[in-house]
Amino acid sequence: MQKSISILGSGWLGLPLAKRLQSDFDAVNISTRTEDKLTQLSSAGLQPFVIDIENITDNIQPFLQSNTLIINITSKNVTGFKNLLKEIEISSVKEILLVSSTSVYPSKNGLCQESQQLDMNSHPWLIIEQLFSQNKHFKTTIIRFSGLIGGKRHPGRFFASGKAIKFADAGVNLIHITDCLAIIGIIIKRHIFPELLNACADTHPSKAQFYTLNALALGFNKPNLSEDHLQSNKIISNEKLKKRLNYQFTHGDLLQLNPLKDYDLTV
Repeated sequence: MQKSISILGSGWLGLPLAKRLQSDFDAVNISTRTEDKLTQLSSAGLQPFVIDIENITDNIQPFLQSNTLIINITSKNVTGFKNLLKEIEISSVKEILLVSSTSVYPSKNGLCQESQQLDMNSHPWLIIEQLFSQNKHFKTTIIRFSGLIGGKRHPGRFFASGKAIKFADAGVNLIHITDCLAIIGIIIKRHIFPELLNACADTHPSKAQFYTLNALALGFNKPNLSEDHLQSNKIISNEKLKKRLNYQFTHGDLLQLNPLKDYDLTV
């Protein structure tokens, strides 16, 4: 069993990830931005720290006392990440898994692959990715996750308010939390660093088909479809990830997800 691992971020993905990794590490350090969450995290057997990259304090170094750091926060504050990097450089961290997003790819027709050259000024996450991938103090693997579903994120509720689905004939790019956790687990266990990987389900049903199916399953009305015409059909490729990790998605076919069993339906 390894000594410790640090996870920056304890939200929808970070907390279940921390619980999953507890069996592989003596200690799991995890961050929250508010003191209100400390008791919950501690009660789960985790080592909690209040960390905000926009206001870094002295407790950052104890938090970083691990060989591996997983960064899973929504902040796009480049200055904050630069300040975080300064702290990581003087820590024991040698491997970083940076959770990014496939939103870095432009909205245009075609297949989106990791080898594409992207405009660095088009998305702050591209700048953040580069800050980590070019740093020589550690090795970084970047995972670009597509839209996250599972747990309490049920796609049947996404348009329950009556909001219309834009470009309803476009294909969805989504990934279930079960696959998110499994993919991260493989990377950590096999020490797959450095790398750049897209993470998205195999299938891309239309927004209209997918969200309607899930809404009706929960007893909601059929979602409204906007009358706009399809401007792009961006499809995220997961081929590199499947080959690199020898991975088969648990929920590769999004239409095979059970709307009543593969999500947390509690309010």
